[in-house]
Amino acid sequence: MKRFAFVFLLAGWLVPLASAQETEHFQAGVFADYMRVTQTSTNIGGIGARVGWLAYKPIKLEAEMSYDFTQSFNETFFNSPTTFTVQRSNLRILHGEFGPKVNLGEHYHVHPFVFAKGGFIDYRITNRPATLGTFFDSAASLRANSVSAVFYPGGGIEGHIGPIGLRADIGDEISFANGAHNNLRVTFGPYIRF
Repeated sequence: MKRFAFVFLLAGWLVPLASAQETEHFQAGVFADYMRVTQTSTNIGGIGARVGWLAYKPIKLEAEMSYDFTQSFNETFFNSPTTFTVQRSNLRILHGEFGPKVNLGEHYHVHPFVFAKGGFIDYRITNRPATLGTFFDSAASLRANSVSAVFYPGGGIEGHIGPIGLRADIGDEISFANGAHNNLRVTFGPYIRF
């Protein structure tokens, strides 16, 4: 009887651990994006989308792209020692990253994670309106001279009830254009699991 009780307790302890493993194979979501550009001390925001698929147990491979809308800031040009001109500039940013995301365990449908992604960033200055057509035009006309490589390490937390969830992450999007530039980046948004 003692052996049966021990096996029963052991099985009761192991079953919840087995159900805590990742069961979905695909995840897709949208997010709001905030970035602090250190080169210009500019706060900029936009929207994006990401997809992820299960590679091996706690590891997912993710691809994401985001478009940060126009942000105007002042630039000062000195024409002579005594005069200067203030000009408005419209900055837009297109990001694209790919890499692994590692889940660090699941606790009551909430789990922390870390990621390390690589990709590109494209800074543009334009006075065109920020529309869906402008986004597709920006993605189609990426040029080698305006695209910089990025490394994007970070972490966050996500939680779900059934197939619907919310995710928040924070990271350092390091762009490599005339040296490394550290840019704070925060995203938040819903996702769906399949």
